[in-house]
Amino acid sequence: MRVIAGPEKKARLLSEKEQRITAYHEMGHALVGHFLENTDPVHKITIVSRGQALGLTISLPTEDRYIMGKTALVETIAMTLGGRAAEDLVFHEITTGASNDLEKVTDIAKRMVMRYGMSDKLGPRVLGRNADMPFLGREMGHEPDYSEELAREIDDEVRRIIEEGHELALRVLREHLDDLHRISQILIERETIDKDQFERLLAGETEEQVFPEEVSSTPETPPTAEEKQKRPQPKPRPVPFPGATMQPPPEGSTT
Repeated sequence: MRVIAGPEKKARLLSEKEQRITAYHEMGHALVGHFLENTDPVHKITIVSRGQALGLTISLPTEDRYIMGKTALVETIAMTLGGRAAEDLVFHEITTGASNDLEKVTDIAKRMVMRYGMSDKLGPRVLGRNADMPFLGREMGHEPDYSEELAREIDDEVRRIIEEGHELALRVLREHLDDLHRISQILIERETIDKDQFERLLAGETEEQVFPEEVSSTPETPPTAEEKQKRPQPKPRPVPFPGATMQPPPEGSTT
């Protein structure tokens, strides 16, 4: 976790409202990612601040993937927008917490339209020069080779794809609204939920079943001098002389 998101920000204390919004935001990512078929499985959900993030939902692939289809890319956009969709659905308001998510989905949608030819309207072609090519100058690399009219069509297609992903995220969350409320409350209390716990909660197990309370083993407090004096003291046993053997006294004798 530290390598992925940086160290914990223990000094960053969220208000109760911010903590609640963050919990619903992260749970939105997690639920959309869990119920869509072509997204990576959720590994951990936390509202512990790390780096620049107030919370984090980590999803990890189960196998190496070298190509992605159009459906997988749209579902990835939906999962990325799951946090913003949860805010909109529950609080009827969106926050600045989704700014990084919007950067990611805009980049994916642009690549789908301009690099991967995944726009039905614009067709299978590459639009614009590749700004990542190191042998091109910066100005030439960023210079568009299409008209303003085509630029507007590109913007429209990018917006359409992002809105499609957002609507998909909303649809998933509406279908699992009870889980969104229930597990978000648990996340607020527990702060971190791992993959196994998340899946068990979705399977219907209760919080008590998933998070059994550990019996606290509190060390006993040493007795005070006054308590020691009140305790009955054992009678001293006779100490034999060196070489002697302790034997019971003969019958009828007195000691």
